[in-house]
Amino acid sequence: MGRSYLGEFEELVLLSVAVLEDTAYGVTIAAELKQRTNNRLINLSGVHIALYRLEEKGFVCSELGGATAERGGRRKRLFSITALGKRTLAEMRQIRNELWDAIPNPSLS
Repeated sequence: MGRSYLGEFEELVLLSVAVLEDTAYGVTIAAELKQRTNNRLINLSGVHIALYRLEEKGFVCSELGGATAERGGRRKRLFSITALGKRTLAEMRQIRNELWDAIPNPSLS
């Protein structure tokens, strides 16, 4: 069985989940992505769609956090990266690094 495909945005969302650890949920992930991508337009719905796809592929898992007053008593769905997600990110990083290292003239202007 081959590896599941990860699009660019899914990879960024997965990386954000890994960075945020225990505080990764839709809003914090969107804020992290916006900050790290120099204010790229980040759609919260797009983040949620990517998270559910990543969960279906086994790269993240989720659980409901506690209800908070500032959220009107609603609970947050917190996401964490799985071992498969970590392995996949490591593989993708290795592939990208090998490709960068293979560029004959790495000074891309």
